[in-house]
Amino acid sequence: MQTVTDLFAAAAGKASFIRKMFEKGIELKQQFGEDAVCDFSLGNPDVPPPEAARAVLHKLADDAIRPLGLGYCPNAGIPAVRDAIAAYLSKQQGVALRGADVMMTVGAASALVCFFRATIDKGDEVIVPSPYFVEYGNYCGHFGGILKPVPTHEDFSLDVPAIAAAVTPKTRAIIVNSPNNPTGAIYSKDELASLVGVVERVNAERAEKGERPLFLLSDEPYRAFAYDGAEVPAILPLSKFALVLGSFSKTLSMAGERIGYIAVNPALTAEDGGAMMTTLTLVNRTLGYVNAPVIGQRLAAAICDTTVDLDIYKRRHDLMAKVLEDAGIEFTMPRGAFYFFPKAPGGDDAKFVDALLEEKILAVPGSGFGRAGYIRLSCAVDEKIIARSAEGFKRAKEKCQK
Repeated sequence: MQTVTDLFAAAAGKASFIRKMFEKGIELKQQFGEDAVCDFSLGNPDVPPPEAARAVLHKLADDAIRPLGLGYCPNAGIPAVRDAIAAYLSKQQGVALRGADVMMTVGAASALVCFFRATIDKGDEVIVPSPYFVEYGNYCGHFGGILKPVPTHEDFSLDVPAIAAAVTPKTRAIIVNSPNNPTGAIYSKDELASLVGVVERVNAERAEKGERPLFLLSDEPYRAFAYDGAEVPAILPLSKFALVLGSFSKTLSMAGERIGYIAVNPALTAEDGGAMMTTLTLVNRTLGYVNAPVIGQRLAAAICDTTVDLDIYKRRHDLMAKVLEDAGIEFTMPRGAFYFFPKAPGGDDAKFVDALLEEKILAVPGSGFGRAGYIRLSCAVDEKIIARSAEGFKRAKEKCQK
């Protein structure tokens, strides 16, 4: 007997590979011990938050009795926090934002869900370059939206003509996630400018017809994780229809605090009189989020200009590259984030994941991210685990090539 909707029954079926890896990881660790298992399946930051977080938390504990200390705050966030994050994003994006242009959210996930609730009707479409973060389809699907993956090039760069060809009158948004999960790709300024050209052409046509615009969403939780001089271009200066969203889950190792944000381009705010932000704030409340956690808001505002020790992730990035190279596994070097997306030897990602399991190595099939024939590896693990996996990768590859 099916007790849930068809939508969520289908979603559960698609997520089965994640459950399988999670449950298999628990089983292996119980059977062989934590130190025998190399778990690259989850992007769960393990590097400690910046040391400054400790002092901020002590101060917050002393100040908790003041107004808004631990109670409800305005739905869009604590005003002083919105101002602080606006200042932070202004420097990052090169566009002058005010607190009124920013809404604090329950992680980047709720920023996306709120945006889709505000802009998506049943049957509307959201385009995303593929491979892509697996939950995007669920986020827009809650409201009857349809995710339309468009494959990237072999090196995971954007295929802008293919994206342009995928736009229909039902397309409401294009999502770019750079640095990308799962590939680690960083889209160049030229790629983004070309994509913005598509958005601007579509919106010029829609404006003549009085139709709703096409938005460009930049999902940036990994922005700080850029290696070897790579630059993550700012999206807001490129189009008034661009919005930027992100979180402090990775940059500050605050995943459990669930603090994110969405920033509306001030050029759009000036044109629509703040209607988009007003709607997002209303949605934030009506979806039941009410407001982002107040302790996390204050903590993020106090230390948003810092990051975790990024050198730790760079060392892991370089070590994982060496392990894969030594094993003869083909991959495109990720320029950011903390994932690798190598090709599965033999082309069968499920078979390669099973072969790795036999070596007590946990990975996720690339088919779950919209690109079969690859696997995703998370480097949010200790260097000892990466080094320990080296021989297992070699043996797994050999099994898949027999």
